[in-house]
Amino acid sequence: MEDLWVFGYGSLMWRPGFAFIDTAPAVLRGYHRSFCVYSRYWRGTPARPGLVLGLTPGGLCRGSAFRVAAAKRDEVVDYLNERELAAYAYIPQHLPVDIGGQAVTAYTFVADMAHSHYAGDLPTDTAARIILEAEGKAGLNRDYLINTIRELENRGFVEPALHELLRRVEMLTGEIEQGSGI
Repeated sequence: MEDLWVFGYGSLMWRPGFAFIDTAPAVLRGYHRSFCVYSRYWRGTPARPGLVLGLTPGGLCRGSAFRVAAAKRDEVVDYLNERELAAYAYIPQHLPVDIGGQAVTAYTFVADMAHSHYAGDLPTDTAARIILEAEGKAGLNRDYLINTIRELENRGFVEPALHELLRRVEMLTGEIEQGSGI
């Protein structure tokens, strides 16, 4: 049995939750990162769902690849499936990623566009309002956005769409504070 590569593009980048023997910046071609999955537990509630990231077709996605020892492969896949498939609209996939010019196959999760938790391609203002107002068991939805941006920048990546989304969240925060007299 071979080592397993796992591709993280959201919270897995800063909180993988499993043992790994190596990590490196990675690029997945053919998919892009999008706030397209409703979170009704970790970053929202059933009454006020948040948004989390999913991979949708087109473009490319920069993230982190984690190499897991072959002996831990089944344990890590079980952990990831419990974490990602229990409450979210994902389909597990083995996809090719580029790590420093080398192609490897990595385990990752693609958004299930047929699932009821799939939000689709929301306008930036709509996504910003949802993110601003949502909080779940893992905390504020906007912290998820901020942590993603921070981790991407730590890896040397800049994603303008996420920065624009954060600017809209910050603008809405200012509007709310001004309106409430804070």
